[in-house]
Amino acid sequence: MADDFHYPTDSYILIGKIIVPHGLKGEIKIFSFAGQPENIQHYKNLVLVNSSGKLSQPYSVEKCRVKGKSAVVQLASITNRNEAEAITGLGVLIRKEDLPQPGEDEFYLSQLEGLAVVTVEGLSLGTVTNIMSNGAQDILVVQDKDEEYLIPILDSIIIQRDAEKVVIAPPPGLLEINSKNSSD
Repeated sequence: MADDFHYPTDSYILIGKIIVPHGLKGEIKIFSFAGQPENIQHYKNLVLVNSSGKLSQPYSVEKCRVKGKSAVVQLASITNRNEAEAITGLGVLIRKEDLPQPGEDEFYLSQLEGLAVVTVEGLSLGTVTNIMSNGAQDILVVQDKDEEYLIPILDSIIIQRDAEKVVIAPPPGLLEINSKNSSD
């Protein structure tokens, strides 16, 4: 779902998608990719993006409330259902500079993209190319030439992280699951 949108990843983070208009006064329902729709109420401005990468002007968030797994949002200048229908299906971005600073020992998943991944034994696995969710947890997608590893983002696996690398302690069998050299 997140791969449907192209945008400048150095400046923006994709936080969700507009899934449906809500009511007659221009409110929209936003599905939160982070699974925390309540966070949307803390952002002052949202930028919308279509599948070809065209960005909207920033819309200020006038109202926001949580409804189930979505946020119902009223954006400035979207005042009726027709205008809300016109933006349905668009991705929802925030500027990285508008993110609150993470607390100590906290980080944004997007900060892991591009980092090298090594095991505690020093085995280099490749680079984080993507982050995805399987519904139960977030997963690092690590690529190295023709190998791809899917590493669950769990405190028991991710031992250390800095500006250059992620150090993991994979449980037995995790790396072999994805190996092209393993037998079926």
